[in-house]
Amino acid sequence: MNDPLISLSHRKPEPEKSVLYIVGTPIGNLDDISKRVINILKNVSLIACEDTRITRKLLNHLKISNKLISFHKFNSLKKSEFILTNLADGNSIALVSDAGMPLISDPGDSLVTIARKENFDVICIPGPCAAIAALVSSGLQTSKFTFFGFIPKNTKERNKTLEMISNNIFSSIIYESPKRVSKLLTDLKNICGGDRKIAIFKEITKKYETYIGNTIDEAIKTLEGLEPKGEYTFIIAGKTFEKKNNGFNKECLKNDLIDLMKAGLSHSAASNYLAKKSGFSKNKIYNLIF
Repeated sequence: MNDPLISLSHRKPEPEKSVLYIVGTPIGNLDDISKRVINILKNVSLIACEDTRITRKLLNHLKISNKLISFHKFNSLKKSEFILTNLADGNSIALVSDAGMPLISDPGDSLVTIARKENFDVICIPGPCAAIAALVSSGLQTSKFTFFGFIPKNTKERNKTLEMISNNIFSSIIYESPKRVSKLLTDLKNICGGDRKIAIFKEITKKYETYIGNTIDEAIKTLEGLEPKGEYTFIIAGKTFEKKNNGFNKECLKNDLIDLMKAGLSHSAASNYLAKKSGFSKNKIYNLIF
């Protein structure tokens, strides 16, 4: 009799022909790699990766020899055509990033979209993700969150994104490079306020993994005079609204309603949220901007 755990592991022996595998790889600690990932990387027809030098180091560590092709934002269009041709020929292909889950602030979303459109199977082989690892370790809201990735450098787009984060009622996740950490904290303080709760993680799963909190002001003080190193993940607490004890504050609730709608909530959802927080009826709040 077959072991039920083995029979339920997946639909067919992997890798399958003409399948695009989205493969998560370690973000620092190589012990986080799974047997399934190793099997896929060892046996697919070829591996598409951001930087062949970085992926080659991982393969060498795993004693795997396989064909690599570069796939990054500057050549993704051309290489997507090559990958789709190979899938049509029956080849299996693994897409990996330099670290973590592909497509999360990494190239590949357009490839998956096209592959799905052309009716090729796309299978994810789960692996580590800095955003999720930081979120669940933060002590902040995890049931609902918004992932922003890297904040735009363009001033107009940057300010727009920071305003969205400031007004977001859910936890916000940001990636940032070490040289811009100080500026990001200053911008967050100016827009969100220094008392906004925050959790900052660097070098997740690595030797010098570090947590910094508990508010934006405290984080600025902790990092003052230090030279940031490593990769940073920010978790910013959602905006909270205090219940008013002095009756129906029309102007205040109206401004809060507008802020929530600017952050992306529908008129109805924003009204419902404020109704629960303030104790006033949803209809009364909904009609504030009519």
